[in-house]
Amino acid sequence: MSQQKKLAILVGGGPAPGINSVIGSATIRSALGGVEVLGIRDGFQWIMQGNIDHITPLTIQDISRIHFRGGSYIGISRANPRLHPDHLENTITSLLRLNVTKLITIGGDDTAFSAMKLAEIAEGRIQVVHVPKTIDNDLDLLPHIDTFGYQTARHVGCQITTNLMVDAHTTSRWYFLISMGRKAGHLALGIGKAAGATLTLVPEEFGDGPIRLKAIVDTLVGAIIKRLSYDRRDGVAVIAEGVVLGIAPEDLKELEDIERDDHDNIRIAEINIGEIIKREVRKELNKFNINSTIISKNIGYELRCADPIPFDMEYCRDLGYAATKCLFEGGSNVMISLEGAKFVPIPFEKMLDPTTGKARIRMVDINSIRYAIARRYMIRLRRDDFDDPHELAKLGATCGISLSDFRDRFSYLIENEPPSLQLESMSAPMTVTEMG
Repeated sequence: MSQQKKLAILVGGGPAPGINSVIGSATIRSALGGVEVLGIRDGFQWIMQGNIDHITPLTIQDISRIHFRGGSYIGISRANPRLHPDHLENTITSLLRLNVTKLITIGGDDTAFSAMKLAEIAEGRIQVVHVPKTIDNDLDLLPHIDTFGYQTARHVGCQITTNLMVDAHTTSRWYFLISMGRKAGHLALGIGKAAGATLTLVPEEFGDGPIRLKAIVDTLVGAIIKRLSYDRRDGVAVIAEGVVLGIAPEDLKELEDIERDDHDNIRIAEINIGEIIKREVRKELNKFNINSTIISKNIGYELRCADPIPFDMEYCRDLGYAATKCLFEGGSNVMISLEGAKFVPIPFEKMLDPTTGKARIRMVDINSIRYAIARRYMIRLRRDDFDDPHELAKLGATCGISLSDFRDRFSYLIENEPPSLQLESMSAPMTVTEMG
């Protein structure tokens, strides 16, 4: 007589608030359906090596109260079975040895892509459903649907930022906050906009291709000068990690004290980019005899394992239930998402970018109203400043140079400034320009 078939849950990538809510909900739904649940510890790390010793049986009694805690009850890792030809097959073999016929993967774009490849190799032997997770909010869901964990990360990041804004005002200093988000700027923009930070920089605003360090530095210098022209010596800039990771390598080669490998290549992962930007900004400010205290700080690890806020607790419990129900009804090779207030399965093949063959990444839409409003509230050099001779005179006087010299030095920053926000009237075809 064959053993009872089991459902397994696996978490890959980095932590995100709400993971335990998915695990708990999926376990309860499975157990009530008479199906035993196994937690695969540490993502793919062990089973892709053929090691099935790192398994945690999950019961309702074990997990009934884990949904309001951060972290992952069954651990997590970035181990990727797609990087070695044997690891995908080892993963399938390991799951079959455990008598697993249903698998829920929880993770971001890399884990989603691995789940798709597992489903292909399994050829029906194992059903696979993926639950999208990332605080970066960059999976290609519908524009109004957030990935789970993002709202909690934004909430905690906003609290940190607002505390530092008070400290900045009290001590007359600037903070440069480097926020997680290696590819897209959703988290940085969400934190900066909600907190009312002085300005936020996201990689999308710098266009395609490498980002020039000079443009980043001058944007920050311009903001500090503009703020100072209104007699404010404090501010907080939220900078998406993707901005600094996208800096043109040739710009970094000119800097001193950069760690390099044996081939004289820069070790990007070892760079304290916040300190580099701070140093370069202060160097430029010194040219104008402006002395500003600047503190750089990374925020991200404080956000990843925070206890989820009620939004993510509820959202993730629903995702876990929906993923399990999908498997019980024969579903496979899909990602569970929310569309029009309904939880729906999205086939894996629809996640792929036809050009790269990898999971599509959702970027910040810098032409959207949400971004336009965020931009209008930022303190940074704008086209208006260069069109108004009075404002231009104040800016030039603040840094001790003429109007024409200030224009020559900084006007290139407004070349790609988004157009003014236009609100379409619902009753007439006219447009109303909002806030300039």
